[in-house]
Amino acid sequence: MSTVISRHILTQIGTPETTIYPPQETLEAPLFYSVSKFSAASGLLSLLKVLHSSENKNAFKALIAAEFNGVKVELKKDFQMGVSNKTPEFIKMNPIGKIPVLETPDGCVFESNAIARYVARLNADGNLYGSSLIDYGHVEQWMDFSASEIDSNIGGWLYPRLGYRAYIPQAEEVAIANLKRALGALNTHLASNTYLVGHGVTLADIVMVCNLAYGFKTILTKSFTSEFPHVERYIWTLVNQPNFKKVWGEVKQAEAVPAVASKKPAQTKEAAKPKAKEQPKKEVKKEEAKPSEEAEEAPKPKPKNPLDLLPPSKMVLDDWKRLYSNTKSNFREVAVKGFWDMFDPEGYSLWFCDYKYNDENTVSFVTLNKVGGFLQRMDLARKYAFGKMLVIGSEPPFKVKGLWLFRGTEVPQFIIDECYDMELYEWTKVDINDEAQKERASQMIEDAEPFEGEALLDAKCFK
Repeated sequence: MSTVISRHILTQIGTPETTIYPPQETLEAPLFYSVSKFSAASGLLSLLKVLHSSENKNAFKALIAAEFNGVKVELKKDFQMGVSNKTPEFIKMNPIGKIPVLETPDGCVFESNAIARYVARLNADGNLYGSSLIDYGHVEQWMDFSASEIDSNIGGWLYPRLGYRAYIPQAEEVAIANLKRALGALNTHLASNTYLVGHGVTLADIVMVCNLAYGFKTILTKSFTSEFPHVERYIWTLVNQPNFKKVWGEVKQAEAVPAVASKKPAQTKEAAKPKAKEQPKKEVKKEEAKPSEEAEEAPKPKPKNPLDLLPPSKMVLDDWKRLYSNTKSNFREVAVKGFWDMFDPEGYSLWFCDYKYNDENTVSFVTLNKVGGFLQRMDLARKYAFGKMLVIGSEPPFKVKGLWLFRGTEVPQFIIDECYDMELYEWTKVDINDEAQKERASQMIEDAEPFEGEALLDAKCFK
């Protein structure tokens, strides 16, 4: 008697599940698998059907594990990204419509590493988890390392350059520094080890190679990786093994780092205008006259900040900042109570902010630097704002939340325009008539711990 199990895997090209990446509609169709499992006595461990073929490192994890476990693959093309993953049937498998998803008679599984683990365990006689309990622990260890230290930092460097996230030079520097640190640690381990765990390929190698190979193909040039010779030896050895090569094909290293995608395509249209004006010389003279006109306007006084034109407020921001700084004891009774006594909802507004990409916050010092950089870039608002930023959690991923007091009843437009960090947060106006929201704001002002049931890693103040 054979047992039949069907399941489906869907995944997206180069899109790790731990961060916010390119809109799904912009990418090629994903991979969709169906597996039927038979008893080992039948001579066929499993049959796997792929409903669309495209280069996809997240799918490759499960596919390579399937090769090691004796899974046969059959191709079929009928999954449409942006269409199939939005159907009611798919939403039942994953309520937020994200991929990959593994469907089994017992329920659904999503996240590519979880799916790879499932496939790796299909064969009880396989060695993808090593041969001992400590091997099992080390396999899991390196899979986590690959996700949090390798994959996330490759994505942090690559995806902003492709235009899938806001490009922030300082954030790129941090991603590159963290990636070098991680590759250095990996290089040290591989100096005396052919594989990550034991003396043969395990699931840790499969996941690591998929993440590294994607990086090598897209952004990790030879000049970058030459600093890590043991990592280079490791990846080129494994991607040329039959079970890897059957899935990946030829892996060629990137020759150059991708240029930063243009954020303002409208500029190309404007750049075309001078071509139409090249014919008549009179128009050239008009253009030459502009500098003199602008020169006459230059001496005009700089316009006032719109916030300076608002009606006077009964709340004096500097008085609050002094009270906050000078209160050394009974903070709740003195400073927090004083804040609410001073607060003027007609002249100021309070806002909660929540970082949109908390899944990326896997390294504590990087998360702290991220918040510190945000506060530095908010210096232009010092005259009009007060803020508290909390880094929450004792283990990654860390959550970043904040409370901001702004002059005026809305978030000032000049801050939105000048500080690019603003778009990285969700902003919610505090309803001071809601006691729960008011209490949450009070806790953030005083750095109450635990906050929302979790420890504070750090609390920073902007004043």
